[in-house]
Amino acid sequence: MAESALISTPFTATSTADDVLVGHDLTGVRAIVTGGNSGIGFETARALTAAGAQVTLAVRNTVAGDESATAIQEATGGPRPRVARLDLADRTSGESFVAQWAGPLHLLVNNAGVVTGGLERTGEGWEWQFAANHLGDFALAVGLRDALALGAADRGEARIVSVSSTAHMRSGVAFDDLHFRNGTYDPQIAYARSKTANSLFAVEATRLWASEGIVANAVNPGGVATGLQRNFTSEQKQSLDAAEAAGVFTYKTVAQGAATSMVAAVSPAFARSGGHYLDDAQEAYTVPDDAELADHPHGVKEWALDPEAAERLWRVSTELLRAESA
Repeated sequence: MAESALISTPFTATSTADDVLVGHDLTGVRAIVTGGNSGIGFETARALTAAGAQVTLAVRNTVAGDESATAIQEATGGPRPRVARLDLADRTSGESFVAQWAGPLHLLVNNAGVVTGGLERTGEGWEWQFAANHLGDFALAVGLRDALALGAADRGEARIVSVSSTAHMRSGVAFDDLHFRNGTYDPQIAYARSKTANSLFAVEATRLWASEGIVANAVNPGGVATGLQRNFTSEQKQSLDAAEAAGVFTYKTVAQGAATSMVAAVSPAFARSGGHYLDDAQEAYTVPDDAELADHPHGVKEWALDPEAAERLWRVSTELLRAESA
């Protein structure tokens, strides 16, 4: 896509979620924020609640979720968020969450993510980061498609926000070895592949569902210090520190990190327009797959927007989930 055709907004890297929501009344909007009990997810849920939305915190730890819901209500004076258990790496948990949802859904923010310091697998034998960061999000969105369609019929649109990362620039999706059964495991590459998958999901979900009023966009929140880094190995921490020192990124506050998610969630610029990758509150420019991260810290690799790869990932993900359900 030519740079001149990119979608722009009045917001910047220093804008906050509250800045983006100025003038937006979200009364009547039903939203789900995965991982909404901490970090960027908490800030996203707080800002949406402050604007009047009825938010559901989809979390692994419901005790922590209840504490966060109370804190959000007290901070905003808005409706208390609902709390529901969801473990994206556990297919049974995801199926239970979907089964319990009733009525329309207007906004799904796939915010939760995991980072591992070494190879871990789910009960199905899937590599943990790919399973939690992509397959869990994918199954949730597919399971809630009817609810999103109801939301689109209700308000004229429904949106999915897929939280990706600059890390996607390290690797495309390796279809020949999705679960690292061959060769040496590299947790940073595994994370990168899952973040590329988040973007490809947005591309294909929009292609398939836009006619129903459902669109998805991927966002890069930028460098934000959150609990996600607690499982980093020393090598991962050193890599992050080196990237910051080289000027690849500058740390943002949590409020600034949540701003790009909010742009994808409410900005008129992305109404019924999906399959985009946003960075610093703007649609990012595309860079070649062989481009160095240090030279293009704010772009999106071609492999993360490739429609053929997006269609293939959707098909493979569907087959994986179907096989385990059989």
